[in-house]
Amino acid sequence: MKTISILGAIFAAMVIMNCQPPVDIEAEKVTIRGVLDNYITSIENEDMELYGQNMSHDADMVNFGAFGDPIVGWEALETLITGQNEALSQTKITARDVSIQVAPSGNLAWATSLWNFNAMIGEDPVEWPVRCTWVLEKRNNVWVIIHFHKSIAAG
Repeated sequence: MKTISILGAIFAAMVIMNCQPPVDIEAEKVTIRGVLDNYITSIENEDMELYGQNMSHDADMVNFGAFGDPIVGWEALETLITGQNEALSQTKITARDVSIQVAPSGNLAWATSLWNFNAMIGEDPVEWPVRCTWVLEKRNNVWVIIHFHKSIAAG
C-alpha cells in the first residue's frame, strides 16, 4: 500500500509539472529586447534609475566592460557607470545584429549585439565598435541583466 501511495504521489507531481503553460519564447524575446533597448537609453540619457531597473543588484555578479578590470557587484557597477556619465557627453549608441536566445524554461536568456558607440570626452569625439554579450534572468516575472561582457572589435 505504501508503494502505491508513493507511486501515486510521483505520478501526480509529474502531471502537475507537465501542466504548466508553455513558454511563449517569442514574447519573451520581445520583452528582453525592451530591456536591452532600455539599457542603451539609460546610458544615452545618463539615467541611473532606469539603468538600475534593468540590472540585477547582486553583490557577487561579475561584468566586463570594454576596458579595465572586472566589475564585481552592483555597487562597483553603479560607481563605474556614474563615473562614465560624468566623463562622457552626447552619447549615442546604435545596436545592430541583436540576437536573443531564451532557455526552454523561460527564465534564462542570453543575447549578443554589435554597437556603434559614439560620445564626447571633453572636446574630443570617440567612436568605438563594441561587441556585447548579455545574460538575463527572469526574476519575479521581470527580466534583469545578470551579466554582460563588452569588448572593442579589433581592427
